[in-house]
Amino acid sequence: MKELSWLFSAVQLTATVIMGIYFYTQLKRQQQAQPRNGRESAKEMENLRRMRAVSLSEPLSEHVRPRRFEDIIGQEEGIRSLKAILCGQNPQHVIIYGPPGIGKTCAARLALEAAKQSPGTPFRQNAPFIEMDATCVRFDERAIADPLIGSVHDPIYQGAGPLGAQGVPQPKPGAVSRAHGGVLFLDEIGELHPIQMNKLLKVLEDRKVQFESAYYNPDDTGTPRYIHEIFRDGLPADFRLVGATTRSPEELPPALRSRCMEIFFRALNPEEVARIAYEAARRAGFAMSRDTAALTGRYAACGRDAVNMVQMACGAAQLENRKEIRRADMEWVIESGHCPRRPENTACLDSRVGRVHGLAVSGSHQGTVMEIEAVAGPGTGRVRVTGIVEEEELGAGGHAMRRKSTAHASAENVVTLLRRLGCADERTDLHINFPGGAPVDGPSAGIAMAVAAVSALTGRPVDGSAAVTGEIGVQGDALPVGGVPAKVDAARQAGLKRVLIPRENALERFHDAGIHVVLIDTLHDALREMLLPAEAQSPAAESALPSSHPLAAKQAADYGAGGTLGANSPSVPL
Repeated sequence: MKELSWLFSAVQLTATVIMGIYFYTQLKRQQQAQPRNGRESAKEMENLRRMRAVSLSEPLSEHVRPRRFEDIIGQEEGIRSLKAILCGQNPQHVIIYGPPGIGKTCAARLALEAAKQSPGTPFRQNAPFIEMDATCVRFDERAIADPLIGSVHDPIYQGAGPLGAQGVPQPKPGAVSRAHGGVLFLDEIGELHPIQMNKLLKVLEDRKVQFESAYYNPDDTGTPRYIHEIFRDGLPADFRLVGATTRSPEELPPALRSRCMEIFFRALNPEEVARIAYEAARRAGFAMSRDTAALTGRYAACGRDAVNMVQMACGAAQLENRKEIRRADMEWVIESGHCPRRPENTACLDSRVGRVHGLAVSGSHQGTVMEIEAVAGPGTGRVRVTGIVEEEELGAGGHAMRRKSTAHASAENVVTLLRRLGCADERTDLHINFPGGAPVDGPSAGIAMAVAAVSALTGRPVDGSAAVTGEIGVQGDALPVGGVPAKVDAARQAGLKRVLIPRENALERFHDAGIHVVLIDTLHDALREMLLPAEAQSPAAESALPSSHPLAAKQAADYGAGGTLGANSPSVPL
């Protein structure tokens, strides 16, 4: 019995010695590793400090970034709308439409600062402004990482930490939670992945983020209480979304648009871009003449382009030790960068036969004046319309369908109406054209086409100082169209004196538009306002019809000297 006791003690002592040697070895290795890890850490910290100590000069684009609302040029109406939405007791989500480089991001950032100072605002002084670009938001089908919405770091993943070693899943907040109590600015929101968009809409609805994990056990007492609460009640995400996009409203999901207010920032005109260029040169410490700034405005599409062109011109001046940007410097920048010249929004004020100023909206809700011309001559009654979209595609993917464009349908309305008026018959060919090489779509040129056609068929010149927009019905009614404020502003900028719009498009703001706005109900009104007596034709213009043509003789009976339909005109409800 004593021998067994002695043997057991010997085995126990041997095991204790072996375990002691093992732990001693491990401790020694750990002690040896700590200095090595410490040396590596110190080395990396020194490298990090060395990198932070090196910095280049601030880019001119950052130096001239607007710091006040007054510094954002050309967006007074958009800024007013943005402040009305965010600076109040009940701020709303908002989408800002507009071309790039016009100040959408700066306006959103400044709007939050202004909202913090407004009476009754729910924004606190430390309300965050979280900025993300939707084109860079990574979408992971496995939901391992989601920088926008947030994700759960399950314990099976590398780097799960002490909680992961205990089998505890860990929720990781995304941008929507980091923006809690403030503003989430999502640039290029129209590029967001559809699944991410649906997740975002759910967050906007619930104002919190719900997480799920197959590794979460609500009965696990080893899980920290805050993780239990996150999985049970969600992570707070009560913020206001400010989305910015260069897309058109119809390209965004209706579900998103229904949850947001919508405002529009317009494209800058050359004069406004020239102001940005002049101010950028001044802040960079360089002198630049107004003439050189105006040259920049004619080639730069937006404020960001203007600043980049000025920065390059500054570099050219520095190479010659000059502090002045000369016109030759900017011409060199334009030539070397192959900068296209911006189309000038000007209109010829000559009164001519078969020529009318139409109005359209292009790009980011930017109005433009376009020429519409018509020519009539002896023929077989053929009518041609060129320069418009023949067909348009609706929908996408397997649900796409093609139909005749609304512009083409409007042209057919014009032809039908002219024949009912007796202005077009089987002895006359009519050609209506939209010059410029840009296909036109939409019905808003209907009245302009009709005026040009009647002018060409009757030989009456059109008032060159006026423009017209509006859809035309087959009975001659002037129907409302979209984009009228931008069109009216374009007519003013082009130097026109009057603009004719359908009465249903009337708005009080047009009284201060800087141009005389005439409301019309029918084509009859448009003809009365725009057609001039034949002798008022500009000397350079020639009559569209020879005096021997039947319609040229017919105009004396159908139209009075004031340019209105006479008593002998066809009995058509205009």
